[in-house]
Amino acid sequence: MKCLAIDDEPLALAQISDYISRVPFLSLVKSCQDAFEAMKVLAEEEVDLIFVDIHMPDLNGLDFVRSLISPPLVIFTTAYSEYAVDGFKLDAVDYLLKPFEFQDLLKAADKARKQFEYRLLEQQGELGNVSQIKGDSLFVKSDYKVIRIDVNNIRYIEGMSEYVRIFVEGEERAVITLASLQKMEERLPTHFMRVHRSYIVNLRKITEISRLRIIFDKNTYIPVSDNYKDKFTEYIGKLSRLS
Repeated sequence: MKCLAIDDEPLALAQISDYISRVPFLSLVKSCQDAFEAMKVLAEEEVDLIFVDIHMPDLNGLDFVRSLISPPLVIFTTAYSEYAVDGFKLDAVDYLLKPFEFQDLLKAADKARKQFEYRLLEQQGELGNVSQIKGDSLFVKSDYKVIRIDVNNIRYIEGMSEYVRIFVEGEERAVITLASLQKMEERLPTHFMRVHRSYIVNLRKITEISRLRIIFDKNTYIPVSDNYKDKFTEYIGKLSRLS
């Protein structure tokens, strides 16, 4: 990622530049001592991330970012905590309070990297609003990351308005992603079945059924609603005849 460091204090600028040089995925385009110098660089160079101080003469960091039509990712660096809210209103990736250590900058830079990769995938059209399935892998967007899930390890999926929760065998937490249950149903293989307006289950993971409730464990009961009862009982009937 190409980045700029902007700070009117020479020592602070030198330190930030040194930290940036130690991050493998960052490339420092230039160190600037004021916002106007940075504007000239942005007019000539493609920059992915800026580290910018807030208290600077003539044009402060907040107004500088506001002035940019299509700003790159931003990490604010400042000694003044009272501007944190204003910083995050500008969609800053992070807000580093001086004095900070290399590990602090590295952590913020890693957050920026994840957002940068997420943007790239969107621009390349590799991600839409609906999750992608390739072979036995389901690729979903979650927390600015692209997560690969083995479809065969999914136990069930729960719909929550515009989001779904994907429950994977062996994982304590569900993966939450922006998608509709209907779109998920359309893309999943045939061994997944909608059994309720809020649930899709992996038929291969069912081990017990009681009174039209699918039991995955002692704490997980998935109801089969009237609208999906006939299709589900037909499937169970076929299995009974086979056995």
